[in-house]
Amino acid sequence: MWTATTRSIDPSSSMWTYEDTHSTGSELLQRVPEAEDGNIEYKLKLVNPSQYRFEHLVTQMKWRLQEGRGEAVYQIGVEDNGLLVGLAEEEMRASLKTLHRMAEKVGADITVLREREVDYDSDMPRKITEVLVRKVPDNQQFLDLRVAVLGNVDSGKSTLLGVLTQGELDNGRGRARLNLFRHLHEIQSGRTSSISFEILGFNSKGEVVNYSDSRTAEEICESSSKMITFIDLAGHHKYLHTTIFGLTSYCPDCALLLVSANTGIAGTTREHLGLALALKVPFFIVVSKVDLCAKTTVERTVRQLERVLKQPGCHKVPMLVTSEDDAVTAAQQFAQSPNVTPIFTLSSVSGESLDLLKVFLNILPPLTNSKEQEELMQQLTEFQVDEIYTVPEVGTVVGGTLSSGICREGDQLVVGPTDDGRFLELRVCSIQRNRSACRVLRAGQAATLALGDFDRALLRKGMVMVSPEMNPTICSVFEAEIVLLFHATTFRRGFQVTVHVGNVRQTAVVEKIHAKDKLRTGEKAVVRFRFLKHPEYLKVGAKLLFREGVTKGIGHVTDVQAITAGEAQASMGF
Repeated sequence: MWTATTRSIDPSSSMWTYEDTHSTGSELLQRVPEAEDGNIEYKLKLVNPSQYRFEHLVTQMKWRLQEGRGEAVYQIGVEDNGLLVGLAEEEMRASLKTLHRMAEKVGADITVLREREVDYDSDMPRKITEVLVRKVPDNQQFLDLRVAVLGNVDSGKSTLLGVLTQGELDNGRGRARLNLFRHLHEIQSGRTSSISFEILGFNSKGEVVNYSDSRTAEEICESSSKMITFIDLAGHHKYLHTTIFGLTSYCPDCALLLVSANTGIAGTTREHLGLALALKVPFFIVVSKVDLCAKTTVERTVRQLERVLKQPGCHKVPMLVTSEDDAVTAAQQFAQSPNVTPIFTLSSVSGESLDLLKVFLNILPPLTNSKEQEELMQQLTEFQVDEIYTVPEVGTVVGGTLSSGICREGDQLVVGPTDDGRFLELRVCSIQRNRSACRVLRAGQAATLALGDFDRALLRKGMVMVSPEMNPTICSVFEAEIVLLFHATTFRRGFQVTVHVGNVRQTAVVEKIHAKDKLRTGEKAVVRFRFLKHPEYLKVGAKLLFREGVTKGIGHVTDVQAITAGEAQASMGF
């Protein structure tokens, strides 16, 4: 039950004030004062508004939808200061009717998420209702959310995605994952070694749209108002470089960390958790294979996760999701606070608690606000090249993410840097998002671009396609402020590491450590790196991650020493 007195609130904060470090959904239901920004709107009641008031309410709804990039949550029966007053049944019915009229006016759909009785000074039973309002923006085909899937080998990542996207439970022997594998050796070994993408749609009423009923990818896109794109990453330590590339290059909105209930935190689980924390990717946890374990084993795994999440390096607030009510609360809190980490316990074989994860994904709003996207769209076009294909009768195709600007069919761009530091002209022939045609690509969206007869041999992963007006600069030498997370001995000049910056992945040598001769685990410094193979396109402020064996470090680029194509050729020995 929602009560108005269960938890203290800091009036100067837009977040919860936590009195403990562990919370369940039922404990997190105290409201905070309504924020001006964001996609959550409190309304005490909406009973028979005047025409003027109705128009004002519609304008307000448009604002909230814009803030949530197509999604808003209305809480009826709640005052602006967060007090849970509730409404009598007749008033609630009239308020929902008005909300439905408002949604119709802006072309949106509404879905009741939950209703709860509240304790208030009244003899009559009073309820508050939470409603999801969803409208696909006019300039988009659907709302888009990218989720990277992390976890140790054999934790059931591909199986869970197969169950979610195919709509059929697993048989306990890996049948559900077969459609996700891209290579024969993956099918034979049962282990993912490459990055694959799977889509799960939700229509405007919150119902799942997937490959069941023999739907094609195009039909899923057409029927969905919200699309979850899962980035299935490798769990085996041998393919760690592929997993890092997926996290740094594909810009996921959040990550799903899968932990097997019967093995707990094992293998690369801690490493993947560390990567998500280092790259500041919000994450939630799914404990899988609960059908194989006794209840006490599952509880032990959850307690183990809670201990790790509360450690000083994580500073997370675990939130165990056990009901639909918890799932709704978890989605809202996860979007508002980077510290809240929902934990789901489910089975891909029995289907236990699978619906709770679907409810969470359906309600989960975009984690970037509309202002940030608008600012990115005002900038010049920049597209990161992550994948390169040759498609019969289409020609060369590149896949990746549009970092900034807008890209349209027919645009003239330049791609580079090549091995000798040049940028080459090309034309975008066509665009596809989630395997369906798209005319315009906006900042933050992932897509594949057809380049016609452009020579594939001139392209490589890590390149960028940019607007010619950008006059892009390249560098072989750059400086970064780093923290050495782990090194067995001392980190010195001349040490070689693999550097990951966005979609760039290349070996670099340490040329200089400023103000120090050497670094040990946990120390900070500004370090100058030099790429060994070819120049790259880097930007100041970009997140950096480097590794070599057990050596690991993170940081950000502080300076790039720009060079011309001629200088690049001379420095690389062309």
